[in-house]
Amino acid sequence: MDFTLHTTFPESIAPEWNVLLEHTATHVPFLRHEYLHYWWSTRGGGEWPEAELAVVTARQEGHLVGVAPLFFTANYRSDAPHPQNPELLLLGSVEISDYLDLLVRPQELPAFLDGLLPFLAGCAGSQLPAWQALDFYNILDSSPTLPALEEAARRMGWRYVHEKDYHAPYIPLPGDWETYLAGIDKKQRHEIRRKMRRIENSGLPVRWYLVTDGSTLDSEVDAFLGLMEQDAEKANFLTPPMREHMHLTARLAFDNGYLFLAFLEIAGVKAAAYLCFDYLNRIWVYNSGFTPSMLDFSPGWVLLGNLLRWSNEQQREAFDFMRGDEEYKYRFGGIDRFVLRAVVER
Repeated sequence: MDFTLHTTFPESIAPEWNVLLEHTATHVPFLRHEYLHYWWSTRGGGEWPEAELAVVTARQEGHLVGVAPLFFTANYRSDAPHPQNPELLLLGSVEISDYLDLLVRPQELPAFLDGLLPFLAGCAGSQLPAWQALDFYNILDSSPTLPALEEAARRMGWRYVHEKDYHAPYIPLPGDWETYLAGIDKKQRHEIRRKMRRIENSGLPVRWYLVTDGSTLDSEVDAFLGLMEQDAEKANFLTPPMREHMHLTARLAFDNGYLFLAFLEIAGVKAAAYLCFDYLNRIWVYNSGFTPSMLDFSPGWVLLGNLLRWSNEQQREAFDFMRGDEEYKYRFGGIDRFVLRAVVER
């Protein structure tokens, strides 16, 4: 494999990049070329004001066979293995890209990593600053990258560790609303039905809808952010760079056909919203917001119930809650899994 370091984002390889992604074990929207390109343009919504790009591509006979989408930071977190040591992280880290990984076919992982690690070591102090660790967040526990990286690090004589970082529950969907409901806890099934009936029988005009008009997308995203910021923690999260990132993410998802932005309106008031992706025949739940004044109607539960009903009717195969162990995810039938953090120190 021939390895190349890119210190500016390689825009020209977008088609090759996304085709390669289709053959990886972690085919997720957060690894698409356009997503990571925009992520880098805002430095993760302001999470990384000081960072240097370090995307590595590998080719065989001219064909793109691997991408390590990385960036360099001098010092990230106090809980890093050596807090003062510079690191290479995956683009998309850490806060706003739920699942990350390397882009390479599973059968080519060992060869790719056996070339990548010495290549990165050779770049340290010359083409790259003198990094000391690879610190990879948000890798699904099922990813073949984890055992392959451990073996490659061992062959280099480097130290490898990993740890569970976040819960990431999901719901396999049977393709039928009543079958789905029959598969969850009886008490929770009753609660979902009761809350959905209550709003339907309230006498108020109620509707939920998906945003499908690109000309209104910016205003709809602003409305969504307005619901998010009703929560104090989310309001602090929504800095100006983060707002820019959210708008860019929604726009690129819309332009590429996988935005799933849903609102619930009660008496003409936007009461709840979910920003998701409809990608690879599953729904990926990215973020949400609701109006506290409508809390008596349980708008978040009602909208989520409608989205799960729609997803079953449209034969989506899964409803992915992604990172976070909020209780409601399990009440709706979420099955637990984890994303891991893997660290290699040289």
